[in-house]
Amino acid sequence: MSDFELPNTRYALSGDVNIAFQVMGDGPIDIILVPGIVSHVEFLHEFPGYTGFLRRLATFARVVTFDKRGQGLSNGISGAPSLEQRVDDVRAIMDEIGSQRAVLLGFSEGSPMSAFFAAANPERVSKLILFGGYAKAFLTEEAVSQRVKIWGTGAVIGRAAESLSTNPDAVKLLAKFERLSASPGAAKAHMLLSRQIDVTSILPNVRVPTLVLHRRTDALVPIERGRELAALIPGAKYIEYPEGDHAFFTGDAETIVGDIQEFVTGERESSASDLERILATVMFTDIVDSTRSAAEMGDQQWRRLLDSHDSIAKQAVEKHRGNLIKTRGRHSRDL
Repeated sequence: MSDFELPNTRYALSGDVNIAFQVMGDGPIDIILVPGIVSHVEFLHEFPGYTGFLRRLATFARVVTFDKRGQGLSNGISGAPSLEQRVDDVRAIMDEIGSQRAVLLGFSEGSPMSAFFAAANPERVSKLILFGGYAKAFLTEEAVSQRVKIWGTGAVIGRAAESLSTNPDAVKLLAKFERLSASPGAAKAHMLLSRQIDVTSILPNVRVPTLVLHRRTDALVPIERGRELAALIPGAKYIEYPEGDHAFFTGDAETIVGDIQEFVTGERESSASDLERILATVMFTDIVDSTRSAAEMGDQQWRRLLDSHDSIAKQAVEKHRGNLIKTRGRHSRDL
């Protein structure tokens, strides 16, 4: 659990369903994080790295997370909601917080949902970011049955967050997260609905700036799905990371946030850890054959040459944001 005070959970009314959401930060840009197959806006903060990821986004934006209808802290429903109903839920949250346009950040199953929203409501979406996503569902009925059998045990961690799979505490966390997010029956209904997802014909109609992010070693959504997703969206920028989990908040999350910030704002802030790793160059200068030259020139002319050397060196160092440390020796000057 994070040491700082977590945001309060609020509700937006979408039709007759209450949608739970949280807001972090107060930046000039709104980012709506559209979750994967299941979510729980409060319990997700228990996972190491999750809150830090959101806080980093919140340094330049107002970040909104939510539970889709029938999941987590949102109202339970019978069956599973359609893609259109889920889109209505995003719109209801935006209306509740007074957001006219927002960046949609879709994760996993939230990616096709976000793309659908952007194609249908381009006036409400400023930019689209899709992480670990796909255009067309690829789960088989057998795979759904297997996942329902192990639902609530955390066994899927080997595919969702392989880097944490040997950590018993992480497995317990994921198991509890699954149980709190949805019952086995509800999870099955959501998975069966997800099997029907296919936005391949819709993606060419996406006209907002789009960034697609995918990790090559994603064990849950194969890299080929991310490449296909990016190829189907006109002008989409695609970044492929060489390694990492399906879960966006594990591994080198700082690089991902940096790429998101640069795409959204046009600027990229360095973290404290980045600053610690900045490459430094130490330069030494010397006047060749200085002893003989000093003897031939005489003290006055030699002094003028040294002063000229120091002045040129100082200008060069300052131009490149360096520091003149010291000069040393009677006939040579070191920087």
